[in-house]
Amino acid sequence: MTRDALEQRWLVLTRETMPALAGPRGWPVRNDHCFQRILLDAAVGGVWYDAIPKRPAYAHADTALLTRAIELGNAVIDGRADLFALNRQSLAWRGKMPA
Repeated sequence: MTRDALEQRWLVLTRETMPALAGPRGWPVRNDHCFQRILLDAAVGGVWYDAIPKRPAYAHADTALLTRAIELGNAVIDGRADLFALNRQSLAWRGKMPA
């Protein structure tokens, strides 16, 4: 897969597919940037901007990292990964978990 095709998959996944499923599935987030935060944080194992210095992150992430993030998004859609848990972990890494 070309880099352009990989980036296009990422954008469709996070801007269209996941937001469309958010309401019906009762997910804790609805916006594209929230899905991107959660998936990229999980793919890097911490806050994504500590690993990807430039924005937009998807354009500056290495191919392996972006592939991991896409695979994780697909796992969420397929029910093999828990978006609630991934979101909580992302927020914890960022020091934003409610007390």
